[in-house]
Amino acid sequence: MPLLQINEDHRDALQEITNVAMGQAGDKLARLLDTFVVLSIPHIEVMKPSDIAMALHAIDSNQSVSGVCQGFIGGGIAGEAMLLFNDTSFADLAKLLDYKEHLDEQAERELLMDTTNVLFGACLQGISEQIDMDFSFGSPTVLGQHQKVSDIFDMANTKWESALVTEISYELEGYNVNCDLLIIMTADSLDLLFKKLDYLIA
Repeated sequence: MPLLQINEDHRDALQEITNVAMGQAGDKLARLLDTFVVLSIPHIEVMKPSDIAMALHAIDSNQSVSGVCQGFIGGGIAGEAMLLFNDTSFADLAKLLDYKEHLDEQAERELLMDTTNVLFGACLQGISEQIDMDFSFGSPTVLGQHQKVSDIFDMANTKWESALVTEISYELEGYNVNCDLLIIMTADSLDLLFKKLDYLIA
């Protein structure tokens, strides 16, 4: 099966939409943590699951990470959002959230979910508003804790052969906190998504 393609007009339009949505999510995170959030330019490609671990910008593929995913669907567009946290981020994240308990795996999971809820909610809402679609969301699921990126993506490997992947990295200025947020849209969603983008471009 040939890999799907995205043309430059669609990529530019989606990048602009994602920039706005990610900016809103970054602003919410900055307010929550009372610190400056540095965002990368969205990187948009059609990928196979095996390509993703190599493509992550904020996280070295050999580093230990923890990940959360949340499915979304609405009006013929479906996909999932994934957040991968560098495991070195947890100590600083706990400080920023004024978390006083001992930082065991359960506490890290809570920090992961708190941050994920802020980023996923604001980002996916920002995208859905701009393309004029309502998304409904599944429950967030922890993909894994303290694993290599490639192991986390092995777990997701069976869900899709290729998809449109938008990746953006977040860093907190002055802290050792960095994460990669991925928005993965299924191949079946792309015809409708590209029609929406054509309408916005026109």
